[in-house]
Amino acid sequence: MRIFLIALSLVLLTACSVKPGSEEWCNAKKEQSKSEWVSGDAKIFAKHCIFDSQTIGSKKWCENMDEKEKGDWTATETGDYAKHCVL
Repeated sequence: MRIFLIALSLVLLTACSVKPGSEEWCNAKKEQSKSEWVSGDAKIFAKHCIFDSQTIGSKKWCENMDEKEKGDWTATETGDYAKHCVL
């Protein structure tokens, strides 16, 4: 029972976190001191936050996804598109 509660807590905490590379995540990282970033944050920031067209959920990102063949989308892109561009 104890292990189940711990696992459930981890799942709930993970579900509430902001997706790395999203606009919300990029804005939070811009406000945060670079010394507080964890491993991999700089790479994700460079890939998704420097150029607006790569920021997941940005207007330009959604437009780029609209132009991309639906058959070429990854499962992650499909979910991100539904979350940020449709809803």
